[in-house]
Amino acid sequence: MMRSLFSGVSGLKTHQTRMDVIGNNIANVNTVAYKYSTMTFASLMSQTTQRASGANATTGTGGVNARQIGLGVKTSAININITAQGASQSTGNPFDIMITGENFFVVSDGKQNYFTRDGSFYVDGAGNLAMTSIGYNVMGWQPDIDPETGDVRGIKKDTVSALRIMSSANMTYPPEATSDAYMSGIIDLNDTDVTSKGGKVVNLNFYDSLGYTYTAKFAFKQDPGDSTTNPPTPADQYKYTMSLVELQDSTGNKVPAGIADADYPAEMEKIMKAWTVEFDKKTGKIKQLTENGSNTPITNLNDMQIDLKFAQISGVTGTAPNETPTGNFRNISLDISQLTTFDNKGTSTAGATNGKDDQYNTGSGRRVGAMIGVAIQQNGEIYASYDNGMTKLLGQIATARFANASGLEKQADNLYSATLNSGTFDGIGVDITADGGYMSTGQLEMSNVDLSSEFTEMITTQRGFQANSRIITVSDTLLEELTNLKR
Repeated sequence: MMRSLFSGVSGLKTHQTRMDVIGNNIANVNTVAYKYSTMTFASLMSQTTQRASGANATTGTGGVNARQIGLGVKTSAININITAQGASQSTGNPFDIMITGENFFVVSDGKQNYFTRDGSFYVDGAGNLAMTSIGYNVMGWQPDIDPETGDVRGIKKDTVSALRIMSSANMTYPPEATSDAYMSGIIDLNDTDVTSKGGKVVNLNFYDSLGYTYTAKFAFKQDPGDSTTNPPTPADQYKYTMSLVELQDSTGNKVPAGIADADYPAEMEKIMKAWTVEFDKKTGKIKQLTENGSNTPITNLNDMQIDLKFAQISGVTGTAPNETPTGNFRNISLDISQLTTFDNKGTSTAGATNGKDDQYNTGSGRRVGAMIGVAIQQNGEIYASYDNGMTKLLGQIATARFANASGLEKQADNLYSATLNSGTFDGIGVDITADGGYMSTGQLEMSNVDLSSEFTEMITTQRGFQANSRIITVSDTLLEELTNLKR
């Protein structure tokens, strides 16, 4: 009689535990990235009143099964459905990140690494990417920086460390001097500018190594002929003299400063001698390019590049062609092979552009840039964009993946810690895309609790609890009847 009482008590306790699990699931229905738990039951133990026996050939009797009386129920397991993906919730916050897949973010309190699916992050006062709830730092990999050039070569996937994406060094992008430029467009032989005293002026804007802007002014003058020769040399409309006439800073002042007007042309000659540009009358392209004082013309279009020796202004060491600039100016290679002469109704469209004429505008130079935005890619790479048009890789968010994610131990604040049964974290982590997962910004993972399932489980748990309470009340009634036999 007493066995049923204790079986009922174990049933009440176990169903209460199950109700605790259900209640916790429902309480966390709106918790970011919460993973619901389920509980299973197992029989507690059994009392054997008679052991099983086998068939006896001597007596001719068959075997008898064991007689066992169960003594209650216990909790078999409480499992976390940790691999089930929660629905996405759009937040519009670029630092809210949702993981699709079975990976975990790695966060740290400075002493220990923890793991979470809660991607609600922000940038703290020190520039670290951190959890909004408790301020734990988000861990990742740092950029691999070339020690000589300072360029970012990629990501160095080593032991994870805090991602300080808004450090003072990352807030600006360094300037770079212009090293290449090109001219393109039409020089119309009927343009009145090319026969004027000043010629057709073409401006080239470029940067020095400190990011300051300068303008180089070039003049194209049509060959006027020479009446002093015998016989007189006629004018050639397809031949032009190209010269550097002036260099200005961003305020319009001449550079170098302090040069007398009479001496200024000679100063420009040090940067670039005058060149004779002769166009082909049949194709309209440049036929040959000859430097003033040289008897060796350039006839290959691919070689029609003029070396602008701007470094002379601020100083150089060594001798040509192995000069090394010591100041803020750099030499520029100017490609003029794209200039043409066609009929454009008397209007020339020739212009100069800093940088090479390629996909990346190589060698264009730039001014110093201020950070204007941060973007996180699907693989966790973090890029900063700057107002000078540049982007910079700041780091990559690392993730952790476990052989048995359900073996992780729950901690407070949506955190998990590794256990012997989950598998260990190697301190480096994995790229989320290696397993087919990805990160989505502006979204958070919602709880994967299904209220309809939880309410159904609540009903069956309630009925189970009621049934076990009946065991106790009925057993009590039987005991009462037993004590009343003496009356």
